[in-house]
Amino acid sequence: MAKLLAPNPHRIPKPAYAETKPDAVSAKFANGSDRELRDALADIVGDDNVQWRVSDLVRFASDASPYRDIPSIVVQPRNAEDLAALMRFAKNAGRTLTFRSAGTSLNGQAMTDDILVDVKTNFAGMEVLEDGARLRCRPGVVLGDAQAVLRRHGYMLGPDPGSTASASVGGVVSTNAGGMRCKLERDSYHTIDQAVFVLTDGTIVDTRKGDDAFKQQRPDLHEQLIALRDRIRGDEALVERLRKKFSIRNTNGLRIDAFLDEDEPVRILMRLLVGSEGILGVFTEVEMRTIELPKKKAVTWVVLPDIRDAANYVAKLVEAGAEACELLVSDVMKRSVGNFKQAPEEWADIDSQTAALLLEVGGVDEDELKEAIEKAEEVLQDAELLSPLNFETDAKVQVGMWELRSGLFGLIGENRRQGTALITEDVCFPPADIGEAASELMDLLKEFGYPDAVMGHAPYGNLHFFLTPNLANEDELSRYAEFLDALTELVVDKYDGSMKAEHGTGINMAPFVPREWGEEIFGLFWEVKNTLDPDGILAPDVKLTRSTDIHLQRFKSFPKVEAEINACVECGFCEPVCPSRHVTVTPRQRIVLRREMARQPEGSEVLDKLREQYQYDAIDMCAADGTCAIPCPVGIDTGKAMKQLRAAQATRAERATAKRIAEHYDTVETLGRTAVAGVNFMGPGLANAVTKIGRTLVSPERLPSVPGPMPQRAPEMPDTQREGARAVYFPACVNRIFGRPDSVPAGSLDTPHAVVELGRRSGAPVWIPENVDGECCGMPFSSKGFTEAYRVKAISLLEQLWEWSDGGELPVIVDAASCSHTIIDSMPETLIGEELERFEKIRVLDVVEWLEKDVLEHLEVTADLGRIAVHPPCSGEHLGTTEALFTLADACGEAAIPEGAACCGTAGDRVMLHPELVESATREEREGLEAGNFDCFVSANRTCEMGLEMVAGKPFESIAALLERASRPKITLV
Repeated sequence: MAKLLAPNPHRIPKPAYAETKPDAVSAKFANGSDRELRDALADIVGDDNVQWRVSDLVRFASDASPYRDIPSIVVQPRNAEDLAALMRFAKNAGRTLTFRSAGTSLNGQAMTDDILVDVKTNFAGMEVLEDGARLRCRPGVVLGDAQAVLRRHGYMLGPDPGSTASASVGGVVSTNAGGMRCKLERDSYHTIDQAVFVLTDGTIVDTRKGDDAFKQQRPDLHEQLIALRDRIRGDEALVERLRKKFSIRNTNGLRIDAFLDEDEPVRILMRLLVGSEGILGVFTEVEMRTIELPKKKAVTWVVLPDIRDAANYVAKLVEAGAEACELLVSDVMKRSVGNFKQAPEEWADIDSQTAALLLEVGGVDEDELKEAIEKAEEVLQDAELLSPLNFETDAKVQVGMWELRSGLFGLIGENRRQGTALITEDVCFPPADIGEAASELMDLLKEFGYPDAVMGHAPYGNLHFFLTPNLANEDELSRYAEFLDALTELVVDKYDGSMKAEHGTGINMAPFVPREWGEEIFGLFWEVKNTLDPDGILAPDVKLTRSTDIHLQRFKSFPKVEAEINACVECGFCEPVCPSRHVTVTPRQRIVLRREMARQPEGSEVLDKLREQYQYDAIDMCAADGTCAIPCPVGIDTGKAMKQLRAAQATRAERATAKRIAEHYDTVETLGRTAVAGVNFMGPGLANAVTKIGRTLVSPERLPSVPGPMPQRAPEMPDTQREGARAVYFPACVNRIFGRPDSVPAGSLDTPHAVVELGRRSGAPVWIPENVDGECCGMPFSSKGFTEAYRVKAISLLEQLWEWSDGGELPVIVDAASCSHTIIDSMPETLIGEELERFEKIRVLDVVEWLEKDVLEHLEVTADLGRIAVHPPCSGEHLGTTEALFTLADACGEAAIPEGAACCGTAGDRVMLHPELVESATREEREGLEAGNFDCFVSANRTCEMGLEMVAGKPFESIAALLERASRPKITLV
C-alpha cells in the first residue's frame, strides 16, 4: 500500500521541451542489467558493489567528453583482489573491462557498452611520507584533497590540471595529466616511484618487492619485457625519435620510452601503465615524489602587442625562474571583461592581435620573491608592454587572476548554442614555435567557425581551445571531422607536435595515433598491448584502435531541460562536494538522468523506471543547498531544479496546507519547542522508535526521525531594549526552537543569549523585537518547493524587517547562515515592485560578519579554549563569511578546519528526514574530527550544528556561544 503523503514519482514531469533522441536508452535496459551477469559479479565484489538498475547504467554512461555509451553493468571492486578476480572473469567470459574513476576525462576514456569498473568509490586513502616529500595514495583520492593535505607540509604533487578539485589521482596518473605549473619532470610519469597494480591475468604486482619477486610471479612476461627493451634500445633512430617526441608534452600513445628510462622489467611495467588509460592494467596504489611549494608568490599580467611577441618571452621568463606562464589571446581577454572580477576593463577594447601572459614567480621567503620579481622585470625591460607590470602578492587577487585563466571553459560552455557539445582540445607544439603555431591555430578555428579562444601553458608549447559543434547535425559533424584532419596537418605534419598534450588519447584521438607516430612505432604500441593484454579484455578502442572513425560515433545528445541545469557540460566538477555523493547520485548525475528522461517518449518503460528511481536518489536526497554551484564552471545550482520538481509534485491540498502553516507559523514554532522538550524527556532512542512507526505509515520524506542526540529546548528570548540599540537582532526560528547542545560545558549560553551578551559586552547592543515569534525566512517552504507558502513568509518577514529597522535605519542581524543566505540571496527573487525597493533599503548582516567586523576588536579574549574544529556551513561559503568564521574561532584558541570538511547535508530538516544523507556528506569530515584531537566544535548554522552532533557525535555549537565563553570577564577578588 502506498504511504500517505509520500511524493509520487509519476508526478515527476518530463522537461517541457523534451524530444525523443537517437541516443535514447533502449527498452532492453528498462529492468537493468542481465540477472546472470549481476549474480556472477556479485559473487566477486558483493551485492552492494554491483550497480545494475537502469538509472545506474545511465548515470555512468558518459564522462566529461562528448561521447556516451550505456554500460551493461557497473561494478565497484573493493580491493586489488577483487580486481584480479574481475580480470579472470572477463577473460573466461569473453567480456571487456573499462575503468572509470572521477569521470572527468575529456576524450571518452571512461565509457563502454560492456563492464564498467569504478575504481574510485572503494579506493580512498592516502599517507604522507617523509614529512611530505612523498605521498602514498590510492586511485580514488581526489587530487585536490591530496594537494590540500600536502600543502600543510609545504609540498604538492607535480600535476595540477584545471580539474584538480574533482579529478582523482588514479585518473591523473592514468592519463599523465599536466597542468599550469607541471614541468615535464614533475608529471606522473617522472615522479611515480612505487606502485601496486593488477595485470590482465590477475597478477597483483607490488614494485616495492623488487624485480626478482616480479620475475617469480611472471617469468614469461619478465623475459618478454627484457627482449623488447633490448630491441628498442638497439635501434638508434627509434631511440632518437622517442626522445624527441617526449621532449614535449605528449599523451597521444603509450610511454614506450619506459624501456629507455628504466632497466628492470617491473619498473618498466610501472612506467608503461602511466598514461596508458587503463588499456594495460590498473593501479590500486601509487607512491609519488612531491614538489616543494614556493612559500611566497606574485602574479602579474604581461600584455604585449601580438602573440608572437608574447611567445618570444616565454622561454626567457621560464629560464629566469617563472613558476607558471600562461598564454591568453585577444578573444579570451575580451570575453573575460565583465565576467571575471580581475579582468582589466581596458581589455574590452584591445586590438585583435594583442596577447597576454599570466606570469607567476615565487620564492621561499620575501627576499627570494623580490629577487624572482626583479629577474622577470629584467627579462621584460625592453618589451613593448601595453600596460605596466603590477606583481600582485595578495592571495585573493591571485586566485581571481587564475580563475580568469581557467574560467573560460565555463563561460564558453554557458553561452554555447542549445544542443551543441563543448569539446576541449589540447595540442602541443615545440615551445620555440608556439607564437607562430598559435596564430595559425586561431586562423584555423576562425575558418571552421569555432571560438578562436586559444590559451595554454606557454612554456610547454601546450595550447587549449574549444569546439562547439552540434554533432547531431550531419553538416556540422562533417565539418568537425574536416577540422580534425586539418588540425592534424597543422600539428603533426607541419610542426611535428603532439595531438594530445595532457588530456590523454581516448577514443577521440585514437584514430590519429598512427598518423602522429608512424606505422613502426604504432606497431610497437600494439605489441606492448598484446603482450600485456593478449585477450584484449581492457578498454577496447581507448587509446589504440584499428578503426578510422570511432571518434565520430556514439555522441551524446543535449536535449533541452530545465533552464537552471540546461548549460551543464557534464564535467563533474560538482561531484566531490555533493552531500549525497556516497549514498545515491551527484548533481552531474541528476542532470544526466534528467536529460535521459527528456530523450524518452512518454509512456516508455524506461521513463517509468527512471522516474521511480529518481524520486529517492535525486529529489529526496538533494540537500538543495547550492553547494554544487560553487565549483561549477557555469554556476549551476542543481538544487533549484530539484526544488522545482518538488513543487511540481505537490498536490493542491499539500500546497494549501503549506500555505496555512506559513500563515500560522507561530503555532508550528510552539509545537516545535514542545516536541523538543518531549524528545529530551524520552531520549533519542525511544523518540526515534516512536517516529519510526509514523514514518512507515506516512513517509520518510514528510515525518522526521530522531537519529541522534537532540539539543535542549530553547529558553525564552533574552530581554532587550530598542532604545540605544545599534542593530536589530532577528533570531532565526531554528534558534528560537532549539537551544544549546546538551554536552557543551556547563554555563554555556544558547545562541540568542550569547549574541545579546556579546553586543552588550562590545558596546554594540542589539534589540530583539517582541513579535519575532512566528517569523521565518521561509527556507523550510522554498526547499520543499512550496513557492506560494514561501512568498507568504517572505512578504510577512519583509514587513516586519521594514518596521523593526525603521525603514532601513538600523541594520538587521540574522544568526543562522542558511537563513541569512535565504534572506539576502533568495528573498529578492520572490519580491516585486515596491516590495523589492523596500528590501534593498534594509541592510541584512549574517551574525558572523557582524561579530568579525563590529564586535571582535572591542572584546578582550580571556580564555584559550584549545583546539577548535570549525565547520564552515555551505551558506557561509555563498555569503563569503568562511574566512571571518575561521578568524573568530582562531581568536578563541587554535582553529582548524577538519580534513574532509564540506557541506554536512543537514539542509534544514534533512538530517531528521534522511540521516543517511548526512552520514554520506560527513564521511570524510568525521574521520578528520576523530583524528584532530579537538577540544571544541563550532559552526555558524544551528541545523548544521545539530546534524553534525547527531551523526558525528560531537557537540557543535554556535560561533557566538564560543566567542561569548572565550571573552567572559575574569572575576578577581580584591
